[in-house]
Amino acid sequence: MNDSRQTSDATEDLPQARVSNRRRFPSIVWLLPVVAVVVTGFLVYDRIKEFGPTITIRFKDGSGIRTGQTPIKYRGVPIGEVTSLGLSDDQKHVLVRARLERSAAAIARDKSVFWIVRPEVEIGSVTGLGTVISGPEIQVLPGIGEPRSEFVGLDRAPVAFEGRGLRVVLRAAHPGSLRRNSPVYYRGVEVGAVHEVALDASATAADVHVHIRPRYANLVRSGSVFWNVSGAHVSAGLFKGLDIKVESLRSLVTGGISFATPDSPAAPPAKDGTVFPLHRDPRKEWLQWAPRIAIAPESDPDEPAPDRSQPEQKGSG
Repeated sequence: MNDSRQTSDATEDLPQARVSNRRRFPSIVWLLPVVAVVVTGFLVYDRIKEFGPTITIRFKDGSGIRTGQTPIKYRGVPIGEVTSLGLSDDQKHVLVRARLERSAAAIARDKSVFWIVRPEVEIGSVTGLGTVISGPEIQVLPGIGEPRSEFVGLDRAPVAFEGRGLRVVLRAAHPGSLRRNSPVYYRGVEVGAVHEVALDASATAADVHVHIRPRYANLVRSGSVFWNVSGAHVSAGLFKGLDIKVESLRSLVTGGISFATPDSPAAPPAKDGTVFPLHRDPRKEWLQWAPRIAIAPESDPDEPAPDRSQPEQKGSG
């Protein structure tokens, strides 16, 4: 009996546990992963909002293009990035898949031109030096028309970078030293460039495809004449001595073309694809032609081309 009483007294002397009714919150250690997931989800959502359309560009050669590294640029600003590379079904082309930014979605339209920029060193010009370290990049010239997702790319920059202007064909028996990017002059001012030199359909002559810049397209009329100014023209006489004529140092190296337009207010502007003969030398009267033709002001290359349907305005001068 005494033992039971002692046990009861000992039990009463033990401290009593206190039960708290306060609500316990999770440890901050468990909150960190939740916050990280929320932040990551927000960043992913914000990134997805910037995504624009996915496009496929077909190139003949994809050397140097890298997934996740090669950018697509317009006016020097990155507007997209290459996401994957592959081969076409016939294994003759490289399919470059890229995603544009949402702000550049309008570039994925009909007639947009894509090309690869690589370092190129040619006689008279050096281009693409900025890609020596960073690697090739893809540039684009926006087109107009319906949205599209597949394009045929160029392996080098188009001569007609403005995307507008006039394209004519000059037919010659021998093009001489004319080549791609050879300049085209009007009264000594460079107004265009040679786009391509190739044989005509019958292989009896050479067709020199020329692009005239939009601002100067109005200078080419139905009666205009073109001649080759490649190299130097040398003449000698007993009394006048040696006479050397060179259009420019550039034309001396890369070749060049000059043209003149007659004083004829009724002559309509030339149309795209018009074929002109390319003469070896100019006639004396051609050099005296001085028509008064309005020149369009400098404009954004993305703006519509100037209207060339109006005849030239000739005035006293």
